[in-house]
Amino acid sequence: MVRGESGTGKELVAEAIHYASDRKSEPFIRVNCAAIPPNLIESELFGHQQGVFTGAVNNKIGKFELADGGTIFWDEIGELLSELQVKLLRVLQERSFERVGGVENIEVDIRIITATNRDLEEMVEEGEFREDLYYRLNVIPIILPSLRERKGDIPLLAEHFLTKLAAKLDQRVDSISQAALQLLAEYSWPGNVRELQNIIERAINFTETAQITVDDLPDYLKQGYQGDDALVSLQADGEVATWQDYEKEIIKLALEKHRSFNAAGKALGITHKTVTAKARKYGLVD
Repeated sequence: MVRGESGTGKELVAEAIHYASDRKSEPFIRVNCAAIPPNLIESELFGHQQGVFTGAVNNKIGKFELADGGTIFWDEIGELLSELQVKLLRVLQERSFERVGGVENIEVDIRIITATNRDLEEMVEEGEFREDLYYRLNVIPIILPSLRERKGDIPLLAEHFLTKLAAKLDQRVDSISQAALQLLAEYSWPGNVRELQNIIERAINFTETAQITVDDLPDYLKQGYQGDDALVSLQADGEVATWQDYEKEIIKLALEKHRSFNAAGKALGITHKTVTAKARKYGLVD
Protein backbone atom coordinates (compact mmCIF):
# COMPACT_ATOMS: atom_id res chain seq x y z
CA MET A 1 0.00 0.00 0.00
CA VAL A 2 1.51 3.28 -1.18
CA ARG A 3 0.33 6.29 0.82
CA GLY A 4 0.90 10.00 0.46
CA GLU A 5 -0.69 13.28 -0.52
CA SER A 6 -1.98 13.87 -4.03
CA GLY A 7 0.85 14.54 -6.45
CA THR A 8 3.62 12.79 -4.51
CA GLY A 9 4.16 10.14 -7.19
CA LYS A 10 2.33 7.08 -5.88
CA GLU A 11 1.74 5.64 -9.35
CA LEU A 12 5.42 6.09 -10.24
CA VAL A 13 6.37 4.08 -7.15
CA ALA A 14 3.92 1.35 -8.16
CA GLU A 15 5.44 1.24 -11.65
CA ALA A 16 8.94 1.10 -10.18
CA ILE A 17 7.98 -1.89 -8.02
CA HIS A 18 6.49 -3.70 -11.01
CA TYR A 19 9.32 -3.04 -13.48
CA ALA A 20 12.01 -3.93 -10.92
CA SER A 21 10.38 -7.31 -10.23
CA ASP A 22 10.23 -10.72 -11.92
CA ARG A 23 6.82 -9.67 -13.28
CA LYS A 24 8.25 -6.82 -15.38
CA SER A 25 7.54 -8.58 -18.69
CA GLU A 26 3.90 -9.13 -17.69
CA PRO A 27 1.04 -6.56 -17.71
CA PHE A 28 0.86 -3.54 -15.40
CA ILE A 29 -2.84 -2.68 -15.19
CA ARG A 30 -4.11 0.57 -13.65
CA VAL A 31 -7.49 0.95 -11.94
CA ASN A 32 -8.64 4.33 -10.64
CA CYS A 33 -11.46 3.58 -8.22
CA ALA A 34 -12.68 7.18 -8.28
CA ALA A 35 -12.80 7.45 -12.10
CA ILE A 36 -15.02 4.47 -12.97
CA PRO A 37 -18.80 4.99 -12.67
CA PRO A 38 -20.32 2.85 -9.86
CA ASN A 39 -22.63 1.03 -12.29
CA LEU A 40 -19.69 -0.05 -14.45
CA ILE A 41 -16.91 -0.75 -11.97
CA GLU A 42 -17.80 -4.40 -11.31
CA SER A 43 -17.83 -5.15 -15.04
CA GLU A 44 -14.55 -3.24 -15.49
CA LEU A 45 -12.85 -5.26 -12.77
CA PHE A 46 -14.26 -8.75 -13.26
CA GLY A 47 -15.52 -8.66 -16.84
CA HIS A 48 -18.98 -9.86 -17.92
CA GLN A 49 -20.73 -12.50 -19.96
CA GLN A 50 -22.56 -11.74 -23.18
CA GLY A 51 -26.19 -10.75 -22.66
CA VAL A 52 -25.97 -10.27 -18.89
CA PHE A 53 -27.25 -6.70 -19.25
CA THR A 54 -28.34 -4.31 -21.98
CA GLY A 55 -25.39 -3.48 -24.18
CA ALA A 56 -23.37 -6.56 -23.23
CA VAL A 57 -23.19 -7.85 -26.82
CA ASN A 58 -19.93 -9.74 -26.24
CA ASN A 59 -17.99 -11.38 -23.45
CA LYS A 60 -15.65 -8.89 -21.80
CA ILE A 61 -12.36 -9.53 -20.01
CA GLY A 62 -11.96 -7.48 -16.83
CA LYS A 63 -8.93 -5.80 -15.29
CA PHE A 64 -8.12 -8.74 -13.01
CA GLU A 65 -7.97 -11.15 -15.92
CA LEU A 66 -5.88 -8.73 -17.98
CA ALA A 67 -3.38 -8.45 -15.11
CA ASP A 68 -2.86 -12.21 -14.81
CA GLY A 69 0.84 -12.88 -14.25
CA GLY A 70 1.58 -9.22 -13.64
CA THR A 71 0.51 -6.37 -11.38
CA ILE A 72 -2.78 -4.56 -10.84
CA PHE A 73 -2.51 -1.08 -9.38
CA TRP A 74 -5.55 0.21 -7.49
CA ASP A 75 -5.40 3.96 -7.17
CA GLU A 76 -7.70 5.81 -4.75
CA ILE A 77 -8.56 2.55 -2.96
CA GLY A 78 -10.34 4.57 -0.27
CA GLU A 79 -13.08 5.39 -2.81
CA LEU A 80 -14.01 1.74 -3.40
CA LEU A 81 -17.69 1.01 -2.76
CA SER A 82 -18.42 -1.19 0.26
CA GLU A 83 -20.03 -3.99 -1.78
CA LEU A 84 -16.93 -4.19 -3.97
CA GLN A 85 -14.67 -4.24 -0.92
CA VAL A 86 -16.15 -7.64 -0.08
CA LYS A 87 -15.46 -8.96 -3.58
CA LEU A 88 -11.91 -7.60 -3.59
CA LEU A 89 -11.27 -9.33 -0.27
CA ARG A 90 -12.41 -12.60 -1.80
CA VAL A 91 -10.04 -12.18 -4.76
CA LEU A 92 -7.18 -11.50 -2.32
CA GLN A 93 -7.99 -14.59 -0.29
CA GLU A 94 -8.86 -17.05 -3.03
CA ARG A 95 -7.03 -15.60 -6.04
CA SER A 96 -10.10 -16.29 -8.14
CA PHE A 97 -13.38 -14.70 -9.24
CA GLU A 98 -16.30 -15.02 -11.66
CA ARG A 99 -17.27 -12.63 -14.41
CA VAL A 100 -20.52 -10.73 -13.96
CA GLY A 101 -23.26 -13.14 -15.05
CA GLY A 102 -20.81 -16.02 -15.33
CA VAL A 103 -20.36 -19.28 -13.43
CA GLU A 104 -16.79 -20.18 -14.40
CA ASN A 105 -14.23 -19.70 -11.63
CA ILE A 106 -11.25 -17.83 -13.08
CA GLU A 107 -7.95 -18.15 -11.23
CA VAL A 108 -5.33 -15.42 -11.46
CA ASP A 109 -1.75 -14.89 -10.31
CA ILE A 110 -1.33 -11.17 -9.63
CA ARG A 111 0.46 -8.73 -7.39
CA ILE A 112 -1.85 -6.06 -5.99
CA ILE A 113 -0.53 -2.58 -5.24
CA THR A 114 -2.91 0.00 -3.82
CA ALA A 115 -2.59 3.73 -3.25
CA THR A 116 -4.52 6.31 -1.31
CA ASN A 117 -4.27 9.80 0.13
CA ARG A 118 -7.10 9.17 2.59
CA ASP A 119 -6.91 8.22 6.27
CA LEU A 120 -7.94 4.58 6.02
CA GLU A 121 -7.55 4.02 9.76
CA GLU A 122 -10.18 6.68 10.42
CA MET A 123 -12.39 5.20 7.69
CA VAL A 124 -12.12 1.78 9.36
CA GLU A 125 -13.17 3.28 12.71
CA GLU A 126 -16.16 4.98 11.07
CA GLY A 127 -17.20 1.83 9.24
CA GLU A 128 -16.45 3.22 5.77
CA PHE A 129 -13.69 0.73 4.97
CA ARG A 130 -13.59 -2.95 5.91
CA GLU A 131 -11.08 -3.72 8.65
CA ASP A 132 -10.25 -7.18 7.25
CA LEU A 133 -9.58 -5.70 3.79
CA TYR A 134 -7.41 -2.97 5.31
CA TYR A 135 -5.14 -5.53 6.98
CA ARG A 136 -4.98 -7.65 3.82
CA LEU A 137 -3.84 -4.65 1.79
CA ASN A 138 -1.56 -3.00 4.33
CA VAL A 139 1.04 -5.78 4.36
CA ILE A 140 3.92 -3.63 3.09
CA PRO A 141 3.15 0.09 3.65
CA ILE A 142 5.18 2.68 1.73
CA ILE A 143 4.79 6.27 2.96
CA LEU A 144 5.70 9.03 0.48
CA PRO A 145 6.66 12.38 2.04
CA SER A 146 5.21 15.60 0.69
CA LEU A 147 7.47 17.87 -1.36
CA ARG A 148 7.56 20.46 1.43
CA GLU A 149 9.13 17.76 3.63
CA ARG A 150 11.89 17.09 1.10
CA LYS A 151 12.77 20.53 -0.22
CA GLY A 152 16.37 19.49 -0.76
CA ASP A 153 15.10 17.46 -3.72
CA ILE A 154 13.52 20.47 -5.46
CA PRO A 155 16.62 21.55 -7.49
CA LEU A 156 17.19 17.97 -8.68
CA LEU A 157 13.53 17.46 -9.60
CA ALA A 158 13.32 20.86 -11.29
CA GLU A 159 16.39 20.10 -13.43
CA HIS A 160 14.99 16.66 -14.28
CA PHE A 161 11.66 18.12 -15.43
CA LEU A 162 13.46 20.90 -17.32
CA THR A 163 15.55 18.44 -19.32
CA LYS A 164 12.63 16.11 -19.97
CA LEU A 165 10.04 18.75 -20.88
CA ALA A 166 12.33 21.02 -22.91
CA ALA A 167 13.11 18.05 -25.16
CA LYS A 168 9.44 17.10 -25.38
CA LEU A 169 8.38 20.67 -26.22
CA ASP A 170 11.38 21.22 -28.52
CA GLN A 171 12.42 24.34 -26.57
CA ARG A 172 16.02 25.48 -26.07
CA VAL A 173 15.79 26.09 -22.35
CA ASP A 174 18.66 24.54 -20.42
CA SER A 175 18.92 26.12 -16.96
CA ILE A 176 17.11 27.69 -14.01
CA SER A 177 18.46 30.76 -12.24
CA GLN A 178 19.49 30.52 -8.61
CA ALA A 179 16.89 33.15 -7.70
CA ALA A 180 14.14 31.06 -9.32
CA LEU A 181 15.34 27.91 -7.53
CA GLN A 182 15.34 29.80 -4.23
CA LEU A 183 11.76 30.91 -4.85
CA LEU A 184 10.74 27.33 -5.63
CA ALA A 185 12.38 26.17 -2.39
CA GLU A 186 10.41 28.72 -0.34
CA TYR A 187 6.99 27.64 -1.68
CA SER A 188 4.74 25.28 0.33
CA TRP A 189 3.81 22.95 -2.62
CA PRO A 190 0.25 21.84 -1.85
CA GLY A 191 0.24 20.04 -5.22
CA ASN A 192 3.57 18.34 -4.52
CA VAL A 193 5.77 16.97 -7.33
CA ARG A 194 2.97 17.13 -9.91
CA GLU A 195 2.59 20.86 -9.26
CA LEU A 196 6.35 21.38 -9.64
CA GLN A 197 6.30 19.59 -12.98
CA ASN A 198 3.40 21.75 -14.20
CA ILE A 199 5.18 24.96 -13.13
CA ILE A 200 8.39 23.98 -14.94
CA GLU A 201 6.39 23.19 -18.08
CA ARG A 202 4.65 26.56 -17.84
CA ALA A 203 7.96 28.38 -17.39
CA ILE A 204 9.51 26.65 -20.41
CA ASN A 205 6.61 27.89 -22.53
CA PHE A 206 6.73 31.43 -21.15
CA THR A 207 10.45 32.19 -21.03
CA GLU A 208 12.01 34.15 -23.88
CA THR A 209 15.55 33.09 -23.00
CA ALA A 210 17.47 29.85 -22.50
CA GLN A 211 17.11 30.20 -18.74
CA ILE A 212 14.05 30.10 -16.47
CA THR A 213 14.06 33.12 -14.16
CA VAL A 214 11.77 34.48 -11.45
CA ASP A 215 9.85 36.44 -14.10
CA ASP A 216 8.82 33.16 -15.76
CA LEU A 217 7.24 31.71 -12.61
CA PRO A 218 3.52 32.08 -11.69
CA ASP A 219 2.52 35.21 -9.77
CA TYR A 220 1.21 33.23 -6.80
CA LEU A 221 4.74 31.97 -6.15
CA LYS A 222 6.06 35.51 -6.04
CA GLN A 223 3.69 36.95 -3.42
CA GLY A 224 5.85 38.85 -0.98
CA TYR A 225 8.94 38.33 -3.14
CA GLN A 226 11.28 41.33 -2.82
CA GLY A 227 13.77 40.37 -5.48
CA ASP A 228 17.13 38.77 -4.92
CA ASP A 229 18.44 39.08 -1.39
CA ALA A 230 21.62 40.48 -2.83
CA LEU A 231 19.78 43.58 -4.00
CA VAL A 232 18.52 44.28 -0.49
CA SER A 233 21.58 43.41 1.53
CA LEU A 234 24.74 41.53 0.69
CA GLN A 235 25.99 41.54 4.24
CA ALA A 236 25.32 38.72 6.68
CA ASP A 237 24.82 41.22 9.52
CA GLY A 238 22.14 43.13 7.60
CA GLU A 239 24.31 46.19 6.94
CA VAL A 240 24.37 47.91 3.55
CA ALA A 241 26.96 46.42 1.19
CA THR A 242 29.51 48.34 -0.86
CA TRP A 243 28.60 49.79 -4.24
CA GLN A 244 30.93 47.35 -5.98
CA ASP A 245 29.15 44.40 -4.35
CA TYR A 246 25.81 45.64 -5.63
CA GLU A 247 27.21 46.35 -9.07
CA LYS A 248 28.74 42.89 -9.34
CA GLU A 249 25.48 41.22 -8.35
CA ILE A 250 23.40 43.29 -10.77
CA ILE A 251 25.72 42.50 -13.67
CA LYS A 252 25.67 38.81 -12.71
CA LEU A 253 21.85 38.68 -12.56
CA ALA A 254 21.48 40.49 -15.89
CA LEU A 255 23.84 38.05 -17.61
CA GLU A 256 22.11 35.04 -16.05
CA LYS A 257 18.76 36.21 -17.33
CA HIS A 258 19.61 37.63 -20.76
CA ARG A 259 22.55 35.38 -21.65
CA SER A 260 24.39 37.98 -23.75
CA PHE A 261 26.30 41.22 -23.14
CA ASN A 262 24.13 43.11 -25.62
CA ALA A 263 20.78 42.02 -24.12
CA ALA A 264 22.04 42.56 -20.56
CA GLY A 265 23.24 46.05 -21.49
CA LYS A 266 19.85 46.98 -22.93
CA ALA A 267 18.10 45.75 -19.79
CA LEU A 268 20.43 47.75 -17.54
CA GLY A 269 20.47 50.86 -19.74
CA ILE A 270 24.21 50.71 -20.41
CA THR A 271 26.33 49.69 -23.39
CA HIS A 272 27.35 46.11 -24.03
CA LYS A 273 30.99 47.24 -23.79
CA THR A 274 30.38 48.42 -20.24
CA VAL A 275 28.72 45.13 -19.32
CA THR A 276 31.66 43.23 -20.81
CA ALA A 277 34.21 45.32 -18.91
CA LYS A 278 32.35 45.02 -15.59
CA ALA A 279 31.88 41.28 -16.03
CA ARG A 280 35.60 40.81 -16.60
CA LYS A 281 36.43 43.12 -13.71
CA TYR A 282 34.44 41.02 -11.29
CA GLY A 283 35.54 37.69 -12.72
CA LEU A 284 32.11 36.76 -14.06
CA VAL A 285 33.53 35.74 -17.45
CA ASP A 286 36.90 34.50 -18.66
